[in-house]
Amino acid sequence: MRTIITLIRWIVGLLFIFSGLVKANDPLGLSYKMQEFFEVWGWHFLHDYTLVFSLVMNVFEIFAGVAVIVGWRLRSITWMLLLLIIFFTFLTGYALFSGKIKTCGCFGDCIPLTPAMSFGKDILLLVLILILLFTVYRVPAMMSETGSITIVFISLLATAALQWYVLKNLPLVDCLPYKKGNDIVQQMQTPEGAIPDSFAIVFKYKKDGKEISFDQTSFPDNFDSTYEYMDREDKLVRKGNGLTAKIVDFTLQNFSGEDTTQAVFSKKEDYVLVLAQDMRKADQWKEEFITQYQQWTAKGITVLLMTADADKARTLFPEITLLKGDATVIKTAARVNPTYFLMNGSLVKEKLPAGKASRLIP
Repeated sequence: MRTIITLIRWIVGLLFIFSGLVKANDPLGLSYKMQEFFEVWGWHFLHDYTLVFSLVMNVFEIFAGVAVIVGWRLRSITWMLLLLIIFFTFLTGYALFSGKIKTCGCFGDCIPLTPAMSFGKDILLLVLILILLFTVYRVPAMMSETGSITIVFISLLATAALQWYVLKNLPLVDCLPYKKGNDIVQQMQTPEGAIPDSFAIVFKYKKDGKEISFDQTSFPDNFDSTYEYMDREDKLVRKGNGLTAKIVDFTLQNFSGEDTTQAVFSKKEDYVLVLAQDMRKADQWKEEFITQYQQWTAKGITVLLMTADADKARTLFPEITLLKGDATVIKTAARVNPTYFLMNGSLVKEKLPAGKASRLIP
């Protein structure tokens, strides 16, 4: 029995450590996933706090995982893990049964799980944590109190340091479709054999005080102005196989709003594409950018600035060619504002954060 409980402790601990490390590699990615849940629920007021939630959650997952393995304050830690896994199970269950969230972000972008896989994982963890909770005193701690505190404290500091580093320097492991070596056009192509979800539009009207629902195939023959429109919803009628393009909404527009994506990606020579979601902190990177711009253009290299804040960018950088882009796309592709891409056509040859632009071109 002791061997089984020890094994469960290691399984639970390692899963939480692994989950925390994968997400700590890209805490912004988790914060964006939180925003997706909050948008579905209408909790827009929490958007500004999602990064803090993400940082704290990642630290706690790793901290708790280490504590479970070494056996430090096991009963208290197990209770906290129980509350956390109940919360996670609710989220993954909501994603699975509502169909409104495609992935829960449990293991970040590096290991995308379907809602069903995530929900199953959380149910298993819930059972294992309950077993730990009722057998907490059957297996002693692996080391002394001092040793346990030291290991747990080091894990906490290491996780905090990791997250600070990646927020400044991009994820250590880039799992995004815009990573170095990827071809953006190829990432925008729908995989062979993909079957999309099929939806039917269901209309809701009120007539004679009664609510009536119908779709396009069952439109009432007597439909007239006495029908009062209430709402409409897209009802899933056939589930696809989940195969979709990894990039679905990347476009480049000039200042007049014309789509220039194909024109830019048809370039045969190297060029620099700078992605900056907004200009709120442009004073922190403006000098570096202008210096590098002058050096790159002196070498005959084209420099393009893609931003969702084009009007302010034109004021700050009037001499630079500007491209408009969607803010969500930019923050997905570039975790640091700005991020420098060395491109050839649609191929990402290099990708570096602000502060390291000088390394982009040898």
